[in-house]
Amino acid sequence: MKLAAIDIGSNAARLLISEVTKQPKQDPVFNKINLVRVPLRLGFDVFETGEISKPKVKMLMQTLKAYQHLLEAYQIKHVYACATSAMRDARNSKDIIRKVKLETGIEIKVISGQEEASFIYENHVAENLDSDHSYLYIDVGGGSTELTFFANGALVSKESFNIGTIRILKDQIQDETWEDLKDYVKKNIKSALPSIAIGSGGNITKILSMSKTKEGKPLSLELLKDYYKELSIVSLADRMNLYGLKEDRADVIVPALLIYIQVMKWANIDAIYVPKIGLVDGLIHHLYDQVGNIAVT
Repeated sequence: MKLAAIDIGSNAARLLISEVTKQPKQDPVFNKINLVRVPLRLGFDVFETGEISKPKVKMLMQTLKAYQHLLEAYQIKHVYACATSAMRDARNSKDIIRKVKLETGIEIKVISGQEEASFIYENHVAENLDSDHSYLYIDVGGGSTELTFFANGALVSKESFNIGTIRILKDQIQDETWEDLKDYVKKNIKSALPSIAIGSGGNITKILSMSKTKEGKPLSLELLKDYYKELSIVSLADRMNLYGLKEDRADVIVPALLIYIQVMKWANIDAIYVPKIGLVDGLIHHLYDQVGNIAVT
């Protein structure tokens, strides 16, 4: 069975096409066939003006039309499309969603921060790790950060905060919002077991790649601090030239590191696993749970 998910985020839009196979009495296996990312950067409009500009709407439409062609080429029958923080905040999101449906047939659901946190958890990474720790999912996006805490084999708490990389770059975050995040972490991220973080999002995945850490090994909080200091003191152009970063990654990677570092410090967590999963992967798992009664070959 082939499934597809579309995540329209504040920094980029992603299309993931996966093939799911399942043998009797075994868990389904999810194999990525194609992953396409287009840096639309909708948040740069929304968090400053409150709406998505006409040029960005045009870019979004072109992207989704291209995605629709890929869905047809791969003969995808089941797709889940969602939009997150930028579309949540945009005054003209309903008009855009209507236009997308009319011109591409793709139905976009604007999900809440709580739903976003839940979909990240759908990857069930923590359930496959040892039971001697509790786990804090940290998903950092352009417009928001989602936290999901997993301990003693169960989901303990989840929350979303309007603290994201683009909001930081646009100086759109009030001190009170940072305090709310700090208070939440200190009050809710508690366990008798030692805690480890699970990081998702393109920025932490890029740090993993840059660090050349072996797959399955965590990144230390001290390493994140070192990268934050190292990248903060050089210009955007130098980040691109010296570290081989694309422009749409080079500007947001520093505020992303700041968010991961602050959350881990407040939670007294000194290591973070980066399993290369994100919202779009969780959407695929969610979609499979909805249509899994259909025969899988």
